[in-house]
Amino acid sequence: MTMSRPLSIVCLGGWLVLTGCGEQKPAEAELPRVGVQRVEPSDFAASVTLTGDVQARVQTDLSFRVGGKIVSRSVDVGDHIKANQVLARLDPKDLQTSVDSAKAEVFAEQARVTQTAAAFVRQQKLLPKGYTSQSEYDSAEAALRSSQSALKAAQAQLANAREQLSYTALVAEADGVITERQAEVGQVVQATVPIFSLARDGDRDAVFNVYESLLVAPPSEHAITVRLVDNPKIQTLGYVREITPTVSAQSGTVQVKVALKNVPAGMELGSPVSATADAQGRPSIELPWSALTKDLHDPAVWVIGEGHKVSLQKVKVIRYLTGKVVVGEGLKGGETVVVAGGQLLNPGMQVQVAPTTDSGVAQ
Repeated sequence: MTMSRPLSIVCLGGWLVLTGCGEQKPAEAELPRVGVQRVEPSDFAASVTLTGDVQARVQTDLSFRVGGKIVSRSVDVGDHIKANQVLARLDPKDLQTSVDSAKAEVFAEQARVTQTAAAFVRQQKLLPKGYTSQSEYDSAEAALRSSQSALKAAQAQLANAREQLSYTALVAEADGVITERQAEVGQVVQATVPIFSLARDGDRDAVFNVYESLLVAPPSEHAITVRLVDNPKIQTLGYVREITPTVSAQSGTVQVKVALKNVPAGMELGSPVSATADAQGRPSIELPWSALTKDLHDPAVWVIGEGHKVSLQKVKVIRYLTGKVVVGEGLKGGETVVVAGGQLLNPGMQVQVAPTTDSGVAQ
């Protein structure tokens, strides 16, 4: 009897312990805390600074019109030349021989014309008196006409030979600056092979190589400020004059020519210049770098939907900037994007949104 009381007390204590355990509720799982940003599209136009150089509006390749061996050269790269100035000469011996031969042919035809003319005059005097026949008269007249035609042909041949001889001198067509030399004294050249490149005096262009993606908009009519790279204080205004219709296979760029107005002193041919322009604005969304992740191989961001559940949304990034990216496709205005704390998220996971600042970005 004395041992039944302790046993009942132990059982009562155990029952109380079990009853207390049954009343405790399981602790709720803590949701991931993320920073978010509500996105709104805006027109993004990147400011692009391009570097190019000053070139002549008109550039010409100078070449001989006949072939031969170069025997002299009177100008070099960088020289300023005048119109009708002789720049180089070919060896004239062969063409001078042609001129001499043409002269001899002219003299021979002149003598033949004199002889046939005298014979024709005699036939003219004899025919009325009946001392010659009509056929002999006609033959004398035909011989005279033939010799006269041969003389004209010989004279034309002489003029052509003299013209060819004049082509042994390479003469400048206009004032300008020699920018390139492609041949040297002693070299045998063919006709039309470039010998010099001439930048003509007159209008100047600033020429830039621009990536095609920056030219989705038509050229602006607004003035562009062009500055000298070495001294930005030297500047002038210009307007887009020409855009080449083809893309360079080597660089993937197109050439843009900006016509310069009132070129200042110091902005010479070949001077490196820079110009700043804005690309065409397009609806886009700017997000911090931390918002960007990837879906397999494509860029993506985490978007918060109903019930604070996240989903992975593919996006198209059109530009990478310092500290942020510009998204062109994949997001709509008003959507909420995770910009912080998205490293351990999985599709369909519920998250806790951190309080946001006045700018709409989570703290």
